[in-house]
Amino acid sequence: MIDAIPSWQILTGEYPPQPGGVSDYTQLLAAGLAADGADVTVWAPPCEAPAPFTHGRVTVHRLPDCFGARSLRAIDAHLRTLPHPRRILVQYVPHAFGWKGANLRFAAWLYRRRRESVWVMFHEVFFPMSRLQSAAQNGLGVATRAMAALVNGAAERRFVAIPAWQALLAPLGNARAPIEWLPVSSTIPVVVDPEGVHAVRRRFAADRRLVGHFGTDGALIRPLLADAVASLAARSDCAILLIGRGSAEARQRIVANYPHLDQRIHATGALAPADISRHVSACDVMLQPFPDGVSTRRTSAMAALAHGKALATTMGALTEAWWSGSGPAVFAPVGDAPALAAAAAGLLDDEKSRDTLGAHARDTYDRLFDVRHTLSALRRDPEIPHAVPGAAVHGNADASGRR
Repeated sequence: MIDAIPSWQILTGEYPPQPGGVSDYTQLLAAGLAADGADVTVWAPPCEAPAPFTHGRVTVHRLPDCFGARSLRAIDAHLRTLPHPRRILVQYVPHAFGWKGANLRFAAWLYRRRRESVWVMFHEVFFPMSRLQSAAQNGLGVATRAMAALVNGAAERRFVAIPAWQALLAPLGNARAPIEWLPVSSTIPVVVDPEGVHAVRRRFAADRRLVGHFGTDGALIRPLLADAVASLAARSDCAILLIGRGSAEARQRIVANYPHLDQRIHATGALAPADISRHVSACDVMLQPFPDGVSTRRTSAMAALAHGKALATTMGALTEAWWSGSGPAVFAPVGDAPALAAAAAGLLDDEKSRDTLGAHARDTYDRLFDVRHTLSALRRDPEIPHAVPGAAVHGNADASGRR
């Protein structure tokens, strides 16, 4: 084991106040590593936040550009001042590092540091290629594959947000670094505030059941979400609560198509994490469709589990086999809005099943996905791979991550 606590240099394409799941996740990790007594430096693209900003043992540097030449020189200069042990932890999403997702300069810079302790968390790997896409899109696919090969080759340890990414990384080589599944934990802390939760229910639900949806208003889920929401809102015993950034715009679009449901569909707009927790806790069922299926990289689904909420979601190409085997949710096929609405309605009509599912979700999250498990994996030596209990991370995997 390493005797001294290493300093951490975290490279990320977004960090609060910049919005995004990777942003919130990185902040959670930085705080957890600092709580161990480590000095943590976060390098993130420019924004309106002050730079550098220090909170306890965490220092945030805002780069002069999005990991371009000036930024890499600044990081190099800082690294030369640091004693060993030190560790570079990359929160990798190709398009988050600028250059329209084709920052080969950054990937090559990282590859030149392959003899150092470089750990990479692959939230995504590369942009897909297809005969059905434009030449520009396939060009981006080629560029992001080249980036992924360089970043992969630099890694002393490789983590993936979902097992499906293993099948993408394995052909890129790097036998020295096992591929480890490191599920993304919820970025919304559970707030225990019964009075606050009751106030939310009183405001939005009255004596109705409350179905919640939390997450960014993504274009790919809009039709599925809108139709499922409309079906549920048509019930006399049901109200809908859209939670978080983008929710007001989502409500506006849905109500434009279903104006008779205007009084049944509500939206909070952007909220602080503690208020998000109160609103999620107030819901009876969480409705979380995903265009590629639910997976353990989806922080909104993790938030539902962490809060012990009965979850109705979609099963698709990227859904790990773990979900159907462990049963912390009810499922509908991707693209099937009536089936998704029916799954949620079944939970609304069966209080016992709803409560049992919620308790199972909370227990499952605590045992497998709480951030303490992520931090435990990051404390381990590189020679000791980590995986969610009962889930293999080696061997053959198809594109869905199933074995």
